[in-house]
Amino acid sequence: MTDNSLPTRSNRQGTETKRKKRGVALFIRDLLVIFVVALLISFLIKTFLVRSFYIPSGSMETTLLINDRIIVNQLEPKLIPVERGDVVVFRDPGGWLLPQAPLEQNAVIAAVDWVVAAVGLSAPDSNDHLIKRVIGLPGDHVTCCNPLGQMSVNDVPLSEPYVSLPTGETSVSQDDFDIVVPDGSLWVMGDNRYNSKDSRYNTETPGKGFVPIDNVVGRALVISWPTARWSWLDDFPEVFQGVPTETK
Repeated sequence: MTDNSLPTRSNRQGTETKRKKRGVALFIRDLLVIFVVALLISFLIKTFLVRSFYIPSGSMETTLLINDRIIVNQLEPKLIPVERGDVVVFRDPGGWLLPQAPLEQNAVIAAVDWVVAAVGLSAPDSNDHLIKRVIGLPGDHVTCCNPLGQMSVNDVPLSEPYVSLPTGETSVSQDDFDIVVPDGSLWVMGDNRYNSKDSRYNTETPGKGFVPIDNVVGRALVISWPTARWSWLDDFPEVFQGVPTETK
C-alpha cells in the first residue's frame, strides 16, 4: 500500500531549518562576492585612475594645509600631459626626503590599513611622496627674480596669486636662480615659497633639483577632507597663458 500520510511535525521543522541554513549560506556567499568585486573594482580604480593622499607638510600652504586629504588623478601624466600650474604628487627623485623609520603596527591595524589603502581611501605611503606646483616644463628657462620680485618662464614674468609670502616680503623666492629644465623633467615649487624644500633647494641631489616626469604619480584634483575645505584645486592657466613653448 502507498503511504499517503502527512509529514510529521518534526519532519516539517527539519525541512524549514535546512531552508533557513541554506538561505543564510547563500546570503553570506553573496556578501562575500559583492565584497570581493567591490574590492577589485576599487583596487583597479586606485591603480589606474584616482587615489587619495594626505598632506604631511606645510610647503603648499595656504593652498593645502597639513592633514588635508586630496584626490589625485593618475591619468596625468600617463595619458594627459602635465601642464604648468598643475599641483602634482611625485615619488622622491632621490635625496629630497629624509629616511623614514618603518611604522610599527599590530597585525589587526596593519590588516585594516592594507584594506583601506588597497581601495584608495588612505595613503600610508604619503610620507614617501611630495606635492608641489609645476612651474617649468622640459626646455623651459626659469629665472628669479626680476626687480619686481617676480619669477619668469621663457622671459615672461609671472603674476602668481597662489603664492604665500611672509609679511613684508614681495619677492616670490628668497633666493635667485636661473635654470633650464632638461628633457623628461619638471621644475616644481611649493606655494609656501619661504618654507618649501622644492627644486630650488635640492640642486645638490642626484637629479639636481629636477623631477623626472616618470616619477609623477598624478595631478591633485580636489581637497576631499576635511569637508569644510572641499574644493577643486586650480591650476591657474591664466598665470602661464602668455608663456611661449620651451626655448632651447
